[in-house]
Amino acid sequence: MNNSVGNTGRVLWAGLRALIVLTVVCGVLYPLAVTGIAQLAFPGKANGSEIKDDGKVVGSALIGQRYDLPLKEGQETAAPDLRWFQPRPSNGLGTNSVNTQFALLLSGATNRSADNAELIGWVKEAKAAVVKDNSTADYRVEPSQVPAEAVTSSGSGLDPHISPAYAELQVHRVAERNHLTVAQVDKLVADHTDDRILGFIGEPRVNVLQLNIALKDLVAKG
Repeated sequence: MNNSVGNTGRVLWAGLRALIVLTVVCGVLYPLAVTGIAQLAFPGKANGSEIKDDGKVVGSALIGQRYDLPLKEGQETAAPDLRWFQPRPSNGLGTNSVNTQFALLLSGATNRSADNAELIGWVKEAKAAVVKDNSTADYRVEPSQVPAEAVTSSGSGLDPHISPAYAELQVHRVAERNHLTVAQVDKLVADHTDDRILGFIGEPRVNVLQLNIALKDLVAKG
């Protein structure tokens, strides 16, 4: 009986020691080591790819944001603030004016099929809005110019990028609304267009948040 109790005690003590050692190694030392290496090697990515403006964190390079006008009384859907470059359509993006904050509501794509009548209606409405919003007194947007991502959300609904084609489509409207020349805004888009990763992965893209921060700075300089 005493031997049985002694053996049980030794097994429990061994198990407790293993628990303590593994907790310290896996729960304390390993996370600290990984966190330390990440902070030293790539602090920006480790901290969420934060983007700052005037010293304040205004968003992440990995998450898209909307640029809408404040809701008016009785208004259910905010209208886009046409001074800014607009992102892909999505119900998942938080609403902001000059991106001084951001809020995520949900993430996900529509589960409707490509031939769904409601989805087709949404796309047609979005396309008409893109044509109307981006046409100016001296520049007319043709429906054939509207790229797919201007009227459809991404798989996550939080895509921070648009194509250079969609950014270029918005140049005349942004220039007119901000009293800038088309050449100035064109250069802004070119300067903020990222090439394919390693030259062959993905497609050229424009981060809307970074582009709008640069736009805000350009407008401030007059």
